[in-house]
Amino acid sequence: MDLLNTLVEKGLRREPPTREEALAVLATSDDELLDVVAAAGKVRRQWFGRRVKLNYLINMKSGLCPEDCSYCSQRLGSKAEILKYTWLKPDEASKVAAAGVAGGAKRVCLVASGRGPTDRDIDRVSRTIEAIKERHEDVEVCACLGLLSEGQGERLRAAGADAYNHNLNTSEATYGDITTTHTYADRVDTVRQARAAGLSACSGLIAGMGESDEDLVDVVFSLRALDPDSVPVNFLIPMEGTPLEREWHLTPQRCLRILAMARFVCPDVEVRLAGGREVHLRTLQPLALHLANSIFLGDYLTSEGQAGQADLDMIADAGFEVEGAGTTTLPEHRTGGCAPCGGDGGGTCGGSDGSAQPTPGAEGNAQAPSGLRKDLVSVRRRGAGTDLAPNA
Repeated sequence: MDLLNTLVEKGLRREPPTREEALAVLATSDDELLDVVAAAGKVRRQWFGRRVKLNYLINMKSGLCPEDCSYCSQRLGSKAEILKYTWLKPDEASKVAAAGVAGGAKRVCLVASGRGPTDRDIDRVSRTIEAIKERHEDVEVCACLGLLSEGQGERLRAAGADAYNHNLNTSEATYGDITTTHTYADRVDTVRQARAAGLSACSGLIAGMGESDEDLVDVVFSLRALDPDSVPVNFLIPMEGTPLEREWHLTPQRCLRILAMARFVCPDVEVRLAGGREVHLRTLQPLALHLANSIFLGDYLTSEGQAGQADLDMIADAGFEVEGAGTTTLPEHRTGGCAPCGGDGGGTCGGSDGSAQPTPGAEGNAQAPSGLRKDLVSVRRRGAGTDLAPNA
């Protein structure tokens, strides 16, 4: 296919596709899907080989968020029966982080629900970063605390944070349909503040919220313009108790096309397979490793992922290898900064436990399943905030 040959050539040169080419990837048929995966896989291997970076989420403070992000189970007014607890103490968070590191995680992502951190919160998270680094000197730490105020990024950097995550989530045109308590511009500003503070910027999207193909292309091109080191791609997890618990619009095939489009637009950036992969990709998860070079290990913020060992087995069986602590994730030409972070299924950090109001028929060539798959969604009941061992 001429389109795919063109996209591979551009990706190997770090040249972005046109908007029309990106839209064409999303419009390919299921018969062409393996060709799309193979083409995007060439670009992925050029810049990241067969390495898979493992990241581990810690929900530092769960639930009771004053923001109304429609995709989030921790949102204002959510009836989702998730774990709710206040800030973990530094030693508690450090113990949870140790489980992720023992499972092979190279990066630990500290996430807290809320509009943004207070100065006291920054102090609290700084002590947690120091506790984790004291125990695991080489581990990367990413913070995801919401909207940053002036000087807070610098304080996190001074405490040892390597990265900051704040996702754009969807296109600017549709953002107001998802959240009313802050703006798309607020999110863009926080990503820029993180970069200015010397933190590696991580920002991604959530697919499956009723957006059109044009919206998906818009947000990925906006992310490219912001130039984050990492782009987590989340797939909506419609949890019971959220505004759109009945909205299921993604198929495994559409998820793969979205990942491929993201890889072509951001060829040399860490593309992370994030929240919702188990729910929507299901048995096709190994194919996604040919597109994304990074995943989350184990559970997410408010939902459970597959067993950590199953993640490791999947990586090995697919012919990939876990990226070691001594390996630099990003290609040499991008290593003027640090490295990346991630997102999940439920909070300010790339969350997808919930959803925004979808527009019927807006999913391009995707078809909604005939029934809801509530059996695929499990609320997290282990790890941070519980007495049970974390999944890693």
